[in-house]
Amino acid sequence: MTRIYLDYAATTPLLPAAHAALEEGWALWANPSSPHAEGRRARAALEQARARVKAALDWEGEVIFTSGASEALALALRHSRRPLAHVSVVEHEAVLRHAGQAQRWGVEPGSGRITPAPEAPDALFALQHVNNETGVIQPVAEIAAELRAAGGALLCDCAQSAGKIALPPAAMITISAHKFGGPIGVGALLLRDFALLHAGGGQERGYRGGTENLPGAMAMAAALEAGNGWMEEAARLRTVLERGICDAGGEVVAGEAPRIATIGAYRMPGVSAAAQLIRLDGAGFAVSAGSACSSGSLKPSHVLEAMGYPHPGEVIRVSVGRETTEDEIAAFLRQWQAIAGGRAAA
Repeated sequence: MTRIYLDYAATTPLLPAAHAALEEGWALWANPSSPHAEGRRARAALEQARARVKAALDWEGEVIFTSGASEALALALRHSRRPLAHVSVVEHEAVLRHAGQAQRWGVEPGSGRITPAPEAPDALFALQHVNNETGVIQPVAEIAAELRAAGGALLCDCAQSAGKIALPPAAMITISAHKFGGPIGVGALLLRDFALLHAGGGQERGYRGGTENLPGAMAMAAALEAGNGWMEEAARLRTVLERGICDAGGEVVAGEAPRIATIGAYRMPGVSAAAQLIRLDGAGFAVSAGSACSSGSLKPSHVLEAMGYPHPGEVIRVSVGRETTEDEIAAFLRQWQAIAGGRAAA
């Protein structure tokens, strides 16, 4: 059976350029913090990768390499010089587990879009750029401007948007390489200025502990440099997919809200998400029910519940990538329509 992968929001295949960069980095096996010639060569390669990441993302601030977006979020939340005042109710679990007593910031029913920023001078706010379950794009530029005017700062989880659409003007941004064709195990915290954080480590300018992942940093830079020229095709494929789902009686979650082209959440009326996943996986399709961090347990989606969505247990997530083809979307639609109609696919 030829399987069709439609779970790119969970992770993406390693791009050939990123694989080549990994091999190049493995040859530079010395510790970038070592003072000898081998270490200096590794340090030079690391700083070149840092500059390449900044250039590819059009980022003029600082870059701290991490093991991924989750560590970058923890680093920002634990070491911010501003107290965390608000987090949106639709944030990733990686943010919510560190939220503590921070107030929850509501979203509009149906759209999942954030309401205007509450007042909290000189405080930190956490807001996801693109929701990992629904693809909804938050009005981050407007929120960031409001917070700057009030003396606050915005931490933005850009795991699903980096490498695909332009980064927002936030004070701090987190990214993860495996979401855009890089390797698992490397990411970054982008920040406007080191003054936003308390120092707390022996590496990365004193803001993170642990030997830097040089091959990973080089591969992340290579993946970002591959560009996002495929996003127009992704948008076209999503239109085909959603038209077919709606024609078969399905529903697009937050269909009227601004959404990234790579992620969609779809309801199949009367069929549980668990049953859909079992049938689809058996037929050779890899999709998920919400975040990859929680879909294994199939617990109710806190995102859909926060949006006031009435049928969260019947929603699955389909996410496409640069490798997705029209034939794959057509095959998925045939299977989805067969399950929705209670019959075997032709």
